[in-house]
Amino acid sequence: MAAAQSAIDDDENDENGEGGETPADFDVDAFLKGLDDIFNRHAASTEAGPYLEQAAVDAENAGDAAGLLTVLNETMGFYRSQGRHKENQWIVQRALELAARMGLTTGTSEAWATTLINCATAMRAAKQYDQAEDLYHQAQDVCRRAFSPTDRRLAALHNNLSMLYSETDRLDKAETELREALRIIEASSVNPDADIDVASSHTNLALILLAEHKLEGAHWHAAKTLEIYRTGHLEHSAHYASALAGFAQVCFAEERFADAADGYRRALGVIEECYGKDTDYWRITEENLREAERQAAAHGERIQSDGDTATDAATDVKKSGATSAIAEERAGAGSPAVENIASSVPGHASDDGRPGANPLTEPVDGADSGSDSSDATVCPVSGLKLARAFWAQAVRPLIEARYPQYVGRIAAGLVGHGSECYGFDDEYSQDHDFGPRCCLWLADEDYEAIGERLQADYEALPRDFTVDGQNRVTFAAAEGDDEATEDGSAQRFSPATPRAQGVNRRDGVFRIGDFFTAITGYPAAPAPTAAHEWLMLDEATLAAATNGEVFADPTGMFSKTRQGFKDMPDDVRLALISKRLGMIAQAGQYNLPRSLKRGDGAAAWLTIREFVNATASLVFLINVPMVVGYMPYYKWQFAALRKLSGSMFALLPGVCGQLETVMRLSSAACYGGAGFGEGGKGSAPAIEQINGIVEEVAQAIVKELLREHLTTSGETFLEWQRPYVEDHIASDDPILKSL
Repeated sequence: MAAAQSAIDDDENDENGEGGETPADFDVDAFLKGLDDIFNRHAASTEAGPYLEQAAVDAENAGDAAGLLTVLNETMGFYRSQGRHKENQWIVQRALELAARMGLTTGTSEAWATTLINCATAMRAAKQYDQAEDLYHQAQDVCRRAFSPTDRRLAALHNNLSMLYSETDRLDKAETELREALRIIEASSVNPDADIDVASSHTNLALILLAEHKLEGAHWHAAKTLEIYRTGHLEHSAHYASALAGFAQVCFAEERFADAADGYRRALGVIEECYGKDTDYWRITEENLREAERQAAAHGERIQSDGDTATDAATDVKKSGATSAIAEERAGAGSPAVENIASSVPGHASDDGRPGANPLTEPVDGADSGSDSSDATVCPVSGLKLARAFWAQAVRPLIEARYPQYVGRIAAGLVGHGSECYGFDDEYSQDHDFGPRCCLWLADEDYEAIGERLQADYEALPRDFTVDGQNRVTFAAAEGDDEATEDGSAQRFSPATPRAQGVNRRDGVFRIGDFFTAITGYPAAPAPTAAHEWLMLDEATLAAATNGEVFADPTGMFSKTRQGFKDMPDDVRLALISKRLGMIAQAGQYNLPRSLKRGDGAAAWLTIREFVNATASLVFLINVPMVVGYMPYYKWQFAALRKLSGSMFALLPGVCGQLETVMRLSSAACYGGAGFGEGGKGSAPAIEQINGIVEEVAQAIVKELLREHLTTSGETFLEWQRPYVEDHIASDDPILKSL
């Protein structure tokens, strides 16, 4: 339970203030015992929140960083179980920042692995899928080195990854992760036939098999779950609710609606006892119950009010559906427990009403999704969606047919240069370098063996595809038909520009090291201690190396290399924050007012540019690139900033709009309003408003620095904040400090 505490020796706790009394020590074991008591008494819904909040204050007052990290991990799990995602944003951010300050992010401690898992799972529960997946992949790398092969925390990681893949319609990957989770749990169990975690894994696997329409397998695993609960006499466990709800969905799918209602009702009883009614889990399961009751009445079935229908009927289950979401009772620092697959109301397992919808043939919410698909010059799906379909329907079958021994060794996806890699492409992006394409990444030895031949086969693949009226993509090669569908039309990609050809090509077959060298100049990320090399990598370069999507990576080599570039050393991040503070102060707070007073519109316009760029960069750095990615190059800078600012986990979310207002007013301020609809008022009102916004931005930044304990000063001229920030840089490398 106390992995975060036991893995860290926090022997430097002298930040308790000067001249005050030494605060009492924080007892992690007592904290965890008290929390266990709350859950054992089924009082979590009313007592756990205040208890966790007070524990965080106590740990912080005691200067116990390791103890505080334990409390934050426990809080993330509890808030997630309560559906308190907005509040959880601060806990996630605080945990990552604390781990960075403790020096955990460059190591392989259990505390860091557990924190990554819990943060990723909180992000996933809040539907922040890109951030969650990045954190899960980081956790995988740490866990492989920190945990034994049968450690159940590895199983929890595989299980939680399966949930992310399921929620993002990658069902084959979800099944793979769940089978690995079940294998680990069974291997680590003293008695798999009476183990509650084994039972939960069977439930989860049953549900994903149902989504894939593998009904016999789903039946077997669903029935096995209830068998384990009976054998182990585990019916009073909070997790029993998930088994009952899963069984209920089985019944619903085979139109045994009365039995389904009985299962849901029993599940609700467990949920109410353990979690209370004010949770997502109660609401979803109650809605499922009402639907089952409606269907039972419509089909003339009698609903039983008591008895043991659900348990006795388990062995008759033959097919199932998706289940309601029941989270683990605890998800703390030492026990990131196995969870259930979340789903929806019976009969509505996906947004379009089709259980287990295939993401490669379902409507795609890409760029310009409302455009007329009969117009062959505009593709109504995004480049990433098109790439994923191309991989699944054309490239992967090619590899399976001609290179079967390499299927488990080739990574695939779309990463790098190009607006589609950022997810920002639209109809205006399709006049160049657009079309069905993906990247295949090979280890050096595999590239030597098949690289050139695979590249030739890749280039020979037909690129004609159709998009029907529901934005479903079909490749002619996959169907053996070159004709357009009835409501679609054949489309081809636009010509590649010279900068995307030859050695600069953006798709095809690559050595992993060569791919990253072409983007960054490095085959792998610089060492954490190589500060000068990190500082030579600008943020736009790092954004290009870490954007996009990985469709498959069976060996994990590509993802590990990619994550290396995303994991900027915290000392480097702090050094860049200091530099940005200096530029914001110099350009926005000092030179901009002086240039405007001189009437030098050109100089003022350029200072606004420097102020905006530095501030936008600071927002990404404050939010931690490891979590939110890097600021891309100028063209997509504000598209990315708007997306980040709209996230429920964003820090400094209001800055984006303030910067856009500054730019809108710059015409009037610098040139008296010749453009942007600001003419006729003169420059004075715009100048006053811009100067006010600059100071508001500075105040917001100082408030955030104080919240993160990066400063103790309230000084709003940001140049004077730099020494406070740089005091937190642990390295003695002079390149990280300002002159």
